[in-house]
Amino acid sequence: MTASPKRSLLRYAALAPAVLALAIAGCGKKEETKTAEAPAAAPVVAPKAEPLKVAFAYVGPVGDGGWTFAHDNARKAVEAEFGDKVATSFVEKVPEAADAERVFRDMVGQGNKLIFGTTFGYMEPMLKVATDSKDVKFEHATGYKQADNMRTYDSRTYEGAYMAGVIAGKMTKTNVLGVVGSIPIPEVIRNINAFTLGAQSSNPKIKTKVVWVNEWFNPPKETEAAQSLINGGVDVLMQNTDSSAVLQTAEKNGKYAFGWDSDMTAYGPKAHLASAVINWAPYYIKAVGEALNGTWSGNQHNWWGVKEGAIDIVSLADAVPADTKEKIAQVKAGLKDGSFAIWKGPIVGSDGKVILKDGEVADDRFLSGINFYVKGVEGKPPAGN
Repeated sequence: MTASPKRSLLRYAALAPAVLALAIAGCGKKEETKTAEAPAAAPVVAPKAEPLKVAFAYVGPVGDGGWTFAHDNARKAVEAEFGDKVATSFVEKVPEAADAERVFRDMVGQGNKLIFGTTFGYMEPMLKVATDSKDVKFEHATGYKQADNMRTYDSRTYEGAYMAGVIAGKMTKTNVLGVVGSIPIPEVIRNINAFTLGAQSSNPKIKTKVVWVNEWFNPPKETEAAQSLINGGVDVLMQNTDSSAVLQTAEKNGKYAFGWDSDMTAYGPKAHLASAVINWAPYYIKAVGEALNGTWSGNQHNWWGVKEGAIDIVSLADAVPADTKEKIAQVKAGLKDGSFAIWKGPIVGSDGKVILKDGEVADDRFLSGINFYVKGVEGKPPAGN
C-alpha cells in the first residue's frame, strides 16, 4: 500500500466517529418531531341564551303619576331582578278599543313571549289575540276571562281605599266626602264602598258623593269633577282615576285629598293626607320567573293585596292624628295576617237592604260582582253596572 492511500484511509478512520455521532444526533431530532404534542383545541363556548321578551300595554302615559306609573315601576323592577335574562318593552296610551288588538298582535310579531295588558278594557282584544297565538303567554289586569295561555291578575285596591277612608272620616269637618270615579265597573264601585266603610268606622255621620268621568285618564274632566264635589260641600276627596288632578284641585281649594295608585305627595303637599299605592312588582316578578322556569300556567286568577305586599297606604301627613295612624297600623296588620276583614256584616246597602248579615264575611266571588252602593253613598251606580 502506498503512502497516499494509507493517509486517506487514516483520515477516514479519524472522521468516522464524528460522522456516526452526527448521524445519531440526526436520528434523535427526527424522533423528537414525531412525539411532539399537537396544540390544544380552543374551548367550545355555548351560545348565549336569548332573553325572554316581555311587553307591556299601558292605557295611560308612563308619567301619569298614578296607575301607569306604578305598572312601569314594576316593569323596571323586573329588569333589575332578572337582568339580561329578560328584555322588556312597553307601549303607552293604548286605547281600550279595537286599536288594542293591533298593538297586541304587533307585540306578538316582535317576538314577545309574555305580554301584559294593564287595564280592564283590554280583555276581549287580548283574548282574541291569545286564541291565535298559542305559543305566547298573556296576562290581563283586572279582568275575569282566561284561557290556556291567558290568565288574569288584580290588586285589592279596596284595601287601600278602606284605609284612606279611616283617615278621611277623622279629618272631615263637613262630614261629606267625595270620590271622582272613572268607569263604573265592580272594581271601582267596590273601592267607593270600601272608602265609605272605612270612613264610617271613624265617623258614622259621614256621607259620600260620587261624580263619574267615564275615563281612566282625563285630567281636565277629573279637575272639573273634583271642583264640583268641593262646590257641593266636600272637604276630603278620593279618586279612582289615574292622574293627580284631584289632589291638585284639592290643593288649590284648601281641601284634603289622597294620592291613588302611586305616592302623589309632591303634587299637592298641603292637601295630601296619604297615598293608597299599588306595588305590582311582586306579582310581575313572580309571573316572569314562572315564564322563565317553565312553571307558568293559564286559566287562573291572582288577586293580591296587603298580605302579598301589593297594597299599602304611605306618606301619612303630619296632620293625621296619632290615634288614627295607630288604627291604620292595626288594620294593615289585620289584613296581612287575615285577622281583619273589611267586608264583614252587618253591611247595609244604600237602599236599606241587608247585604251581609252580622258576622258574615264576603268571599271573592261576592266582591267581584259588586254593583251597588253601601249605606252612606248617595245615589245609585250608573245603570247597567
